Amino acid sequence: MSRSRLYQWCTWFGEGRTSLGDEPKSGRPKTSTNEENTTRVDELIRCDRRMKIREITLKLEIPKSTVHEIVHDTLRCQQDNGDEDTTHIGVGPGGDFQANNNLFDNLITGDETWVHLNTPETKRDSMTWKHPSSPVTKKFKVQRSAAKVMATVFWDAKDVILLDILPQGQCINAARYCSTVDRLKEAIRRKDLGS
Repeated sequence: MSRSRLYQWCTWFGEGRTSLGDEPKSGRPKTSTNEENTTRVDELIRCDRRMKIREITLKLEIPKSTVHEIVHDTLRCQQDNGDEDTTHIGVGPGGDFQANNNLFDNLITGDETWVHLNTPETKRDSMTWKHPSSPVTKKFKVQRSAAKVMATVFWDAKDVILLDILPQGQCINAARYCSTVDRLKEAIRRKDLGS
């Protein structure tokens, strides 16, 4: 025990204090973190384990900080994605590219990509709330479907100008490229007339 703590206790006991415990804190009492709200949040989480804190806040009309405190501190819930690996790698925003808008206003670019007809949900979407006493969740591996189509997309600085889907069984050849370019010219003409 430090000397300053000993002197502090001597002062307190000299003033008539008899308890060694902390006295109740003064200040504003907690109004939102009560048994009723804790029960309501717990029921919502048990009903839909994928519900986000923002959704709970909107549904119950209580502050986000209160919902966060109830979920993490009172109920001691954690987000679980069903994986055994608990390490998460977050991708940051990188950096914002500030450019001269006049330069890019007239620039149109395009790309081709394969699009799977069935794309599984992301790890973030499949997160569920888990109480400390809940059993370990099992997540089945969902793979992308083998069926896919070729999408050709053209866009400018503001929006998508043309989205062309190649039907299954067809190939991209010179005739297909020419028809896509013709449709792109028509889409640009319509965009210029509309703006």
